[in-house]
Amino acid sequence: MQALPIFFNIAQRLCIVIGGGDVATRKVLMLRKAQGQVTLISPALCDELRVLFEQGEIGYVQAAFEPEQLTSACLVIAATDDEAVNEAVSIAAKRLNIPVNVVDAPALCTFTMGSIIDRSPVVIAVSSEGNAPVLARHIRSKIETMLPAAYGRIATIAGEFREQVKAKFTNMPARRRFWEDVLNGPLVERVLSGQEQAARELLGELLSQSEDAPARGEVYLVGGGPGDPDLLTFRALRLMQQCDVCVYDKLVSKEVMELVRRDAELIYVGKSRDQHTLPQEEINALLARLALEGKRVLRLKGGDPFIFGRGGEEIETLMQHGVPFQVVPGITAANGVSSYAGIPLTHRDYAQACLFITGHLKDGTIDLDWQAMARPRQTVVIYMGLVGLEQICAKLVAQGVSPEMPAAVIQQGTTQKQRVVESTLQHLAADVAAAGLKPPSLTIIGEVVKLRARLNWFTPSDD
Repeated sequence: MQALPIFFNIAQRLCIVIGGGDVATRKVLMLRKAQGQVTLISPALCDELRVLFEQGEIGYVQAAFEPEQLTSACLVIAATDDEAVNEAVSIAAKRLNIPVNVVDAPALCTFTMGSIIDRSPVVIAVSSEGNAPVLARHIRSKIETMLPAAYGRIATIAGEFREQVKAKFTNMPARRRFWEDVLNGPLVERVLSGQEQAARELLGELLSQSEDAPARGEVYLVGGGPGDPDLLTFRALRLMQQCDVCVYDKLVSKEVMELVRRDAELIYVGKSRDQHTLPQEEINALLARLALEGKRVLRLKGGDPFIFGRGGEEIETLMQHGVPFQVVPGITAANGVSSYAGIPLTHRDYAQACLFITGHLKDGTIDLDWQAMARPRQTVVIYMGLVGLEQICAKLVAQGVSPEMPAAVIQQGTTQKQRVVESTLQHLAADVAAAGLKPPSLTIIGEVVKLRARLNWFTPSDD
């Protein structure tokens, strides 16, 4: 993000627009809608702007641009077809520390105006930071179809009761939960159907029934998937948006973390090989303690909570303390990463079984079921096996697996930083080392790897 999205109150404040044509007209109408006091500076006006001036809706100075004209303005917009004038406006406004927008010239702007969805007092602005205005309008049109006009009326009704709710619920978590319960209940439907007075009466009833009691905590054990935020489930996203605290792992991608509720407390408990921020037992106890304090706790894990995620251990502790919880599965790395690498885990010509293995070293050795891993016509997927990759490959060859067996290691699969090294079992460790791959990585061994040459479809932009 290169620009901070803010909402700027310009009501009854001086806004200056340089220009008098159609582009200036669009900007003037937007500023007037936000109740700005608009003055135009231009040698001439188009018909629509002249009508607004004659009706007293806007001020007008018939003149060429001069820097001193900007004094006292709260913002400035340059909307002429003269690049030299637009640049001069930008320079002058910046010298005066006045926010300036130059139409279709992002480099000259200190602010840009997004594509707006107006459900006043609910207002949404979509910005491409000046890179693709048409895309921003396209996104706006999609949101427009999903957001009924009545949502503005819902906000108005909520505003009428805001002080009463604030007086009733003295702590912020209880207040937030009240509003979330209201907005997930029948009140919204009543407003959408035009029954606004009935909605007010219902809100009053709910307020009189509710008590400012200690909040009841809960834990959401959520799988964050392999990295691509588009692979999250709807339920995962909903819970991520309503948590009070997020306890998250190292394998949760930055892009997924961006979707967690903005004001939630974030607690990092990530683990690396031989380095744990918190031991697992302390993580279990932390989840229980936070929930018993009345907080809604999001336990966010990379992949799926129940596949090498120790979700079962955490749930056992929660049950011992009587803490309510729910589990939201996620796409495990084996599924997501293999799909984005173009490697099907099963294929009727090559593999009728798939084996998931964790390759963590213990005391410098790996204790795995080598005989099971060496069976033919199957795919072996190894999580967290990068450090012991050389040993794993050697053991499998010693167990009778062909040294020419296709194999691959995928780093940061499903993300724009995905890298893939294809090789054979005997050369895989050396090729991966030469490529400098690092965790998080996933290893896939089996005949299905050769299908990548035909099925690879995902091209990361960072490649």
